[in-house]
Amino acid sequence: MAEGGIVEGTERLMAEGESSCSPGDSSTCVERKRESSSSRKSFHLNYRHEEEVTHSSRDSSGRFINPWPTWQFPSYTTVLRLFLTEKNHSNVPSSKQALDKELPVLEPYFVQNPEQCGRVSSSLRVTWLGHATVLLEMDGLVVLTDPIFSQRASPVPFLGPKRYRGPACTVAQLPRVDAVLISHTHYDHLDVDSVTALNSRFGAELRWFVPLGLLDWMRKNGCENVIELDWWEENCVPGHDDITFVCTPAQHWCKRTPTDDNRALWGSWSVLGPSHRFFFAGDTGYCPVFQEIGKRFGPFDLAAIPIGAYLPRGIMKSQHVDPEEAVQIHIDVQAKNSVAIHWGTFALAYEYYLEPPVRVREAMVAHGLNPDQFFTLNHGESRLLTQDEVFY
Repeated sequence: MAEGGIVEGTERLMAEGESSCSPGDSSTCVERKRESSSSRKSFHLNYRHEEEVTHSSRDSSGRFINPWPTWQFPSYTTVLRLFLTEKNHSNVPSSKQALDKELPVLEPYFVQNPEQCGRVSSSLRVTWLGHATVLLEMDGLVVLTDPIFSQRASPVPFLGPKRYRGPACTVAQLPRVDAVLISHTHYDHLDVDSVTALNSRFGAELRWFVPLGLLDWMRKNGCENVIELDWWEENCVPGHDDITFVCTPAQHWCKRTPTDDNRALWGSWSVLGPSHRFFFAGDTGYCPVFQEIGKRFGPFDLAAIPIGAYLPRGIMKSQHVDPEEAVQIHIDVQAKNSVAIHWGTFALAYEYYLEPPVRVREAMVAHGLNPDQFFTLNHGESRLLTQDEVFY
């Protein structure tokens, strides 16, 4: 239901008696009494009636496509040629001692003080757990992004990309989590063992927000409280109806099996609260849609933006931003602060493993911006953004 999804989804909601929770008004999101909490439920965005936005699209076979000219994914022949002929500069040390010095893994503060998590009110706190997994504390909610706690990003435990920096904590060590955001289906962002472990621990109390096409997969793996959304559709966590979760576009693709290419949608997420706003870019190439997101929902107090896995450029450009493009997203979405993700954990590409943060800092300076406003964290490290940092 890609075309007209907003209207159709809202009509269904009104018929079933569930109210909308648009970020532009004071209406509340009331949890509908129903047998199952797994569904695709959308609410109107007032912005859609005022200005055009980029809608999700499918081809004639029903597979999702990227609707921007910036999407020019190379052929398999080109991919093979570039990976075989270009030099791999990643040079990840094999020595744990060297890695501990350059990329230490710290114990997150909440392991010893779980009761303190989620209590920030006038501030935002973000903890980087590795790769694209962050734990966000915002306006009384605790949100987890693209959780992967496994050692490999792979369908099997003995092959595929292996972490060179382990997860900062286990699922059992996490504090209370209210919501999980999933950006797409690739194994380094949608990890079945992490999903099942989170579901086993939190059950129906944990709300999952996923793009179109993922509801059945989530149900198959036992998740009960799943909300599946198209681009520009929104929903909320029961009991926190003043915080709106919007599935926003990104330029990427999906695949988990030989035959499921782009059967599920991919996206970014915009979380709009009464005091703060958070943007999670997920995994993306650069395209004009980030200006649309910034225009409608910016400024964001914090954005989580990928900075790594960008070489060879002939393969990665359409699907992974480089550090300079990451800074452009920071500018486009009007982020006051950004945290770097999607680097320093898996060796997925050919750039030197410590290069991405250096280039981000240089790009910020080149734009005349304060480089400290696009920051990196050690694995397990937290940053508390105070009132002075999140408000103009």
